[in-house]
Amino acid sequence: MQIHRAGARPSQSPSAAYFTGTVRFDPVVSGDDPSPVKALMVTFEPGARTAWHTHPAGQTLHIVSGLGLCAREGGPVEVLRPGDTVWFPAGEKHWHGAAPDCAMVHLAIQQAVDGQTAEWMEKVSDDEYSAARAD
Repeated sequence: MQIHRAGARPSQSPSAAYFTGTVRFDPVVSGDDPSPVKALMVTFEPGARTAWHTHPAGQTLHIVSGLGLCAREGGPVEVLRPGDTVWFPAGEKHWHGAAPDCAMVHLAIQQAVDGQTAEWMEKVSDDEYSAARAD
């Protein structure tokens, strides 16, 4: 058994190449051998979001607090609220983040394939994001 006490592992700032705005990662499960599962608690400040990306084995998001937005390529922008759970299948191009005026926290769960959990692409443009207004 291994217990990670609250506050014992520092928050991390992800690469600005893959995110717009202020985002913080707090590790939950690191995917150490033999399990390739990784989980992060991710905090997005208002207006913050990921770049477009895919996951080799898919990704589950569980919204913990706030108000979020997400979209898959070619699909509408969806509003995410606490308690919502989203599944992105392997290879589905998507983005997710906070609403313009409200922070959002989600639990992100994904599996590493050949050591990789995501393939990052172009950033979501301000025009794409501004078209995504939460109701």
